[in-house]
Formats: sequence, C-alpha cells, structure tokens
Amino acid sequence: MFITPGYAQEAETHLDATHAETNAAHEGAPAVFPPFDSTFYPSQILWLVITFGLFYLFMKRVIMPRLGGIIEDRERRIASDLETANRMRAESDAAVAAYERDLAEARAKANAIGQEARDAAKASAEAERKRVEAGLDARLSEAQSRIDQLKASAMGEVGSIATETADAILRRLSARDIDRAAVEAAVATSRG
Repeated sequence: MFITPGYAQEAETHLDATHAETNAAHEGAPAVFPPFDSTFYPSQILWLVITFGLFYLFMKRVIMPRLGGIIEDRERRIASDLETANRMRAESDAAVAAYERDLAEARAKANAIGQEARDAAKASAEAERKRVEAGLDARLSEAQSRIDQLKASAMGEVGSIATETADAILRRLSARDIDRAAVEAAVATSRG
C-alpha cells in the first residue's frame, strides 16, 4: 500500500487527537492494561467462575454423554466385530476340517479304486496267462503226439526201408536171389 504525504499528515493529526482524549480521561493515572488492573479483579473472577461453571455444565450435560455414547457404540461395534470374526474363524476352521476329511476320504477311495483296478488287471492277466499256457500246452501235447506218430511211422518205415536197402545191397553184392523173410528177420534182430 502506498501512502501519500497528505494522508500521512491526516493520520498524524487523528492519532494526536486520540491520545489527547485518552490522556484527558485518565489524567494523573498511568495507563494500565485493563485485565491487569487490580480494580477489575473481582469482576474478572466472577466472570471466570460463571464461565467455568457454564462450561462445566455444558461438558457434563452435552459433551460427555455424547462422548460416552460414541465410546459405548464403538465398544459394541468392536465386540460385535470380534464376535463375527470369531464365528467366521470357527466356520472357516470347520470348513478346512471338512475339506481335509473329504480329501482324505477321496484319497482313500482313489487308493481303493486303484488297488481294485490293479487286482482286477492282475487277475485278468493271470487268467489270460493260464488260458494261453493251456492253449500252448494243448498245442504242445498235440505237436508231441504228432511227433510221436511221425516217429512211430518213421520207425515203422525204417524197418521196411532197412529191409529194402539190405535186400537191394545183398542182391547187388550177390547175383543170386535173397530170401526176403530172412532179410526182414535179420533187420528186426539188429534193431531190437
């Protein structure tokens, strides 16, 4: 703010007039700040007591009941929240226990089903093995009987082949006629 010289002179004359009025009213008495003036102490104490009493009544009748209500309301809300939290924790613990129990039952069922499947597969494999072995045994005994038949027939023919061979050899070696019955008897005695 800019102060012009004319405004500064006007303000000085106004201040001088104010001081002159104040000094005129209290001539001879030093100027003291009124709250520190001892003549005003009784009225100040009276107003202090009245103000303190009104403030005390206001605090007692209005503020403290409201604060007490707010504190009680918060305590109830906290107690309710704690109760809800405890109930939810108990429910979650029960749910976890039920989950773990169900999981253990499911594992036991899965193990039982797996064991049944393994047992069924073993039984099926064993039955199939026995069936295959029985088939192989049957084929083996059939093959063995055919071999025995072929061997018997071969052995039966060996005698006739040996007789014919011996007869052919003897005829070539000797120019005369050989008795076939004697050759067969000689071959039979050599085989037996």
